[in-house]
Amino acid sequence: MDIDRMGDILDQLAEELPAEFYRELNGGILLVPEEKRSPYGPDLWIMGEYSRSSIGRMIRIYYGSFERMFGWMDEAQLTEKLREVLRHEFTHHMESLAGEKGLEIKDAQQIRDYLEKRK
Repeated sequence: MDIDRMGDILDQLAEELPAEFYRELNGGILLVPEEKRSPYGPDLWIMGEYSRSSIGRMIRIYYGSFERMFGWMDEAQLTEKLREVLRHEFTHHMESLAGEKGLEIKDAQQIRDYLEKRK
């Protein structure tokens, strides 16, 4: 799937979410062409990330990482993965607005479990 088609699908998936989810997401949702490797392992790729900084709050989806990890999937399968990642990142956004860190803690535990298994 090329980046333009993925962008169209991402737009459709974003429209599934209620308008309230976009409160203070002033940087929006960005589909970037790069792939992003996780610092925690050579076989881990970052599919998306939520960021909050002085320039605002945004969600980045890494097209290159999706291509590397899921490029073999058909469009329906890839759409489901994209939906999963987008909603994961929105959960980070909503928790950030609420002052919660449950998903952040869960993500950190998954990384610790992964690193422990690699020993």
